[in-house]
Amino acid sequence: MIEVKNIRKGFGDVEVLKGFSTTFKPGQTNLIIGQSGSGKTVFLKTMLGLHKPDSGQIIYNGNAYSDLNEEQQRDLREQIGMVFQGSALFDSMTVEENIAFPLKMFTKMKKKERIARANEVIQRVNLENANHKLPSEISGGMQKRVAIARAIVNNPKYLFCDEPNSGLDPNTATVIDNLIREITIEYDITTIINTHDMNSVMEIGDHIVYLQKGHLAWEGTRHEIFKTDNKDVTNFVYSSNLFKMVREAQNAK
Repeated sequence: MIEVKNIRKGFGDVEVLKGFSTTFKPGQTNLIIGQSGSGKTVFLKTMLGLHKPDSGQIIYNGNAYSDLNEEQQRDLREQIGMVFQGSALFDSMTVEENIAFPLKMFTKMKKKERIARANEVIQRVNLENANHKLPSEISGGMQKRVAIARAIVNNPKYLFCDEPNSGLDPNTATVIDNLIREITIEYDITTIINTHDMNSVMEIGDHIVYLQKGHLAWEGTRHEIFKTDNKDVTNFVYSSNLFKMVREAQNAK
């Protein structure tokens, strides 16, 4: 579980995060949504410890990140998996080598053990027979699966995903969404997803946080977001022509 308590963060005279609190529970897909410039990326980086908050606390399972010493912070980072927007795979490494890389960096496993563990997660994300291929030899959807496998290979307690569906077609995006949710439930991970994809909201939004100009303007579930009276949230949800058509069809019934 990650608790956010009255978090504030600014750069110079510009305050980006303006003091809000929320809780992200394990076994749920927690989504952060909002317009461009709402503070989503700064919030994600602050939770990861890449930005130091000006005030407030990020609390991991009862331990405030700011109270941890360097060794404790390093131990915590080893419990975090990250899926980057562009997958961020090493071009010169095979699928198997990419996935095993965190084990080489953060554990004392022997090579044989690292390869065995890498193959376990390769099977979990349905990438059999891709072990020795390079990232350039597989599709974008497969690259995203490699990124997810790499993120979970060290059995993290926390999983952060930054726009995991970026650049994917709708069908592949749905497959990736479902895979992330399955893994979250299966391993009881606290998963945080930074996204602008409303399909993700509809498919896997167990807990949704809507940021607006640095404030937490709304939070709820994927079922509640389509029934909210918050006009800003409604305008965001139905901003695309497709969702406007869905809304009109619903209202016509």
